[in-house]
Amino acid sequence: MSINQNNPVNTSSNEAKAVPQVKSDGAVRQSHFILKGEHMRLFIMAMLVIPSTALAGWSLYEIFLPNGLTNLEIAQLGLGLTLFAWLCMAFWTGIIGFFLQLFNIDPLSLRKKQAQPSADMPLTQKHAIVMPVYNEDTRRIMVGFEACIRELMESKNSAQFDFYMLSDTRDMEKADAELRAFTRLKKRLGAFSNQVFYRRREQNLHRKVGNLKEFCERWGANYESMIVLDADSVMTGERMQDLARRIEQNPDTALVQTIPMPVRQNTFFGRFVQFAAHLYSPMLATGLSFWQTDSANYWGHNAIIRIAPFMQHCGLPTLEGRAPFGGEILSHDFVEAALLRRAGWQAYLLTDTTGSYEEVPSNIVDYAIRDRRWVQGNIQHLGLLNVKGLKMANRLHFLFGAFAYISSLILFCMLALGTADALIRATSVPEFFVSEYQLFPSWQVARQDMMMVTMWGTAALLFLPKVLGIALALIKRRSEFGGAWSLIKGAVVELAMAVLIAPLMMFYHSYFVISVFVGHSVKWEAQEREGRKVPWSVAIKHTQIMSCLAVAWGVTTFYFTPSLFMWLLPVLVGMVLAAPVIRLTSSDKLGVIMRKWGVFVIDQEVYECKALKRLRVAMHYFAITQHKAEVPTLPDNVWQSMPVQALGEKPLPMRYRLPNSAH
Repeated sequence: MSINQNNPVNTSSNEAKAVPQVKSDGAVRQSHFILKGEHMRLFIMAMLVIPSTALAGWSLYEIFLPNGLTNLEIAQLGLGLTLFAWLCMAFWTGIIGFFLQLFNIDPLSLRKKQAQPSADMPLTQKHAIVMPVYNEDTRRIMVGFEACIRELMESKNSAQFDFYMLSDTRDMEKADAELRAFTRLKKRLGAFSNQVFYRRREQNLHRKVGNLKEFCERWGANYESMIVLDADSVMTGERMQDLARRIEQNPDTALVQTIPMPVRQNTFFGRFVQFAAHLYSPMLATGLSFWQTDSANYWGHNAIIRIAPFMQHCGLPTLEGRAPFGGEILSHDFVEAALLRRAGWQAYLLTDTTGSYEEVPSNIVDYAIRDRRWVQGNIQHLGLLNVKGLKMANRLHFLFGAFAYISSLILFCMLALGTADALIRATSVPEFFVSEYQLFPSWQVARQDMMMVTMWGTAALLFLPKVLGIALALIKRRSEFGGAWSLIKGAVVELAMAVLIAPLMMFYHSYFVISVFVGHSVKWEAQEREGRKVPWSVAIKHTQIMSCLAVAWGVTTFYFTPSLFMWLLPVLVGMVLAAPVIRLTSSDKLGVIMRKWGVFVIDQEVYECKALKRLRVAMHYFAITQHKAEVPTLPDNVWQSMPVQALGEKPLPMRYRLPNSAH
């Protein structure tokens, strides 16, 4: 063992070593992830999405056509087609997920049940559990870290896991608290402390990417895989062992992503987000798994990664040019999954939601601040669509990840253009005789029938997946939400809340997208994880422009085009009431009241797992020792360099699918 070091020392004898190659025993092994018709999935989606989008576009065209297409209407039509394509893709993903879940059909094999790793089979390889942290609350990260450790300490496979807290903390007070807390943790763990390590970098180059890269280069050769945790992650021992078994028993798989489910929320907004995730995630994830098959995305945490291919293929370059498309790759997780897949490795999403948990921002302001970081990272992916060798599903992940935020700007522009067009018509004298020898006037035509069809069609695209998700939960999982009545109450409030805050998020995302494209960068700081009530001053500061715009917009349309005002009313109400909505929904008291009324109940409040119970209890009793911190020991370096990838060239070595008679 060696003392804690902040640089890759002792590399002189190891630098010449190549990136670790994937071990092979020479035997033909069969993957337990069984796929059927994977090459047809995207074609099926295209056959659903393209006609649906075309139909929606035709309905808009029929509304605009009778009075002649103006430039504003042509612009609206183009934006509308783009937006409908996005909505249709999300719609059909939800519909497919609903039917697969309803009839218990596995989205990969299209059978009743996918093969599962045997829980009785012992693990034979070493695996690392890594938690990168940066200026986080010491109590929360240490309590969560220890909860995960104790989950595996009690298992038969405890000897196969080592734990690493990889700190990039720059705040010296927090860094000292981390070290003292870790010293106390080691004493509590007894003999198992020899498998638990803490390392803090003095120079946090390349953020989380650099943090994990250094771990892989220094110690990655000691392990078959690593389970990556976020600072607020908690996973059960059963889930972590299951992930390790999947890596060991599926030799052509490099990434398995779980669905991290939000927990531990007390504010009204936090509980709203938490409830929605528990309600809709299984259905949506199943639909997503159907068309992405073995090209799953990586969300940066609560996933297991095979280290050797990760080192071979995921060294990220600094992109040429200026932001938003140049510089360091910010949302690195999407890119790392795509690079693994282009090298021939498989990546899967597990659609069951047990045993993998995280926390979410507790109020709309903190939620928007987190989204601001993601907007910049996801838009950067548009510049990576032409990376050589990417699979189509990964290109779609890049495109849809960016469009999740750009769609708000498109919708905002459509509303603005529609308002401008209506105001021009309302303040202009219509021409009924457009030619010199015209005998009969050209009356203005309003296609009310097509307007209603388009409105209800759009509502179906937006809300039918939600309705089906609620119905599916009532049929199959109502006990997890405290019973049918509790589920219905929560679902109704969730729908109302989603409609109310949609205009706020549309405005925020539109502003964020514009700021990214004009070159405003963002600092990637630690997010606020514990609940806090937003002061009125902060709520007003973050909403005053939005609310003033909505008042002016509403007054203008009400005066000149009252019918348009009524159409815009749901949007305007949310924008005008933004400050009180932010303030009230950040309340712990309101969240607790909702819980007492049986609203927003989730499964882990009905049947709390041991890992979350450990976390809840320990949060009350955690204390940092006042004794002098000890310098933690670290394993000896086994230095192996992680090469930077050439995105314009095919990766080497390529991984080809193993023989699998079940395919």
